[in-house]
Amino acid sequence: MTIAPERRPDWRERLRTYVLSNLSVPFRPGQHDCALFVAGAVREMTGHDFGKGWRGKYRSIKAGEALAQERGYDDHEAIFSRHLDPVEPSFARVGDVAAVETEAGTALGIVQGEAVYVLHVGGMAIVPREQMTRAYRV
Repeated sequence: MTIAPERRPDWRERLRTYVLSNLSVPFRPGQHDCALFVAGAVREMTGHDFGKGWRGKYRSIKAGEALAQERGYDDHEAIFSRHLDPVEPSFARVGDVAAVETEAGTALGIVQGEAVYVLHVGGMAIVPREQMTRAYRV
């Protein structure tokens, strides 16, 4: 089921402010991890909160994955892939959700032009959009 939330008229400024406010926030599963970072960005751009009911419900990546499976999702990416339309990574635009493969597995991020903002255990990273393996339209 595609939700396709509509972007607010001031989504660019909201996204910019959100990303800047999260640059130095440490990674904490269940509070500030890649899925919740992306959910927060989508909330700022559209008002729809994919993170509602997830924040504070787990304290480790493993527990987050188990919770996702309990709720019928294969993994954290499926929370977005089930509700947002897929788009070829080369056609992803600013604000779309991106999946990037890392040594630790799939990380989610937000497309920003030629880069993707990705939150991982080490903090916020900016990776080239060429590293994006999948994308979802916001």
